[in-house]
Amino acid sequence: MISITVTALVFGVIFLAELPDKTALAGLVLGTRYRASYVFAGVAAAFLLHVVLAVAAGSALSLLPQRLVHALTGVLFLGGAAMLLLKKDEGEEEIKKPADQSFWKVAGTGFMLILVAEFGDLTQIMTANLAARYDDPVSVGLGAVLGLWAVAGLGIVGGKALMKKVPLRLITQIAALLMLALGAWSLYEAVAG
Repeated sequence: MISITVTALVFGVIFLAELPDKTALAGLVLGTRYRASYVFAGVAAAFLLHVVLAVAAGSALSLLPQRLVHALTGVLFLGGAAMLLLKKDEGEEEIKKPADQSFWKVAGTGFMLILVAEFGDLTQIMTANLAARYDDPVSVGLGAVLGLWAVAGLGIVGGKALMKKVPLRLITQIAALLMLALGAWSLYEAVAG
């Protein structure tokens, strides 16, 4: 059974944490050069693979004693919040253009770009933490995938317009505050539990 609450919470946290990341920029750049649906197919497949790996790692963590899991996830969330708050703004990265515009070339470029750029990224670590915290891999995985796909879609079709309306720094600060709250709550549960 899927928990709407867990799915929505994970979606919000992952969406806000990934929005100021390089993925939105990469999607925007690829989306301006190639057919958006081809780019999204490759990016979406890479994110799905990342979430499956993160949820599997988080599910393995959930086998540990609950107090230890709460303490570990609390520390990792606080570290993630610090990373977001201390992160320097990233410039546009060079993205190589495929020789042709075929589905497999464009989707493959998007897939490889995200697969490499996002491996071990903050949102992948957060997804593993959330999977360990909630012991609900399907709900966590669904929320994380939908959050990542939403950011990729926004980046591909309208990232530039969104960034003109909402300051990137504000989005980063909201994501960091959410992670601080989750980290504090996890540490409280570790100590009080």
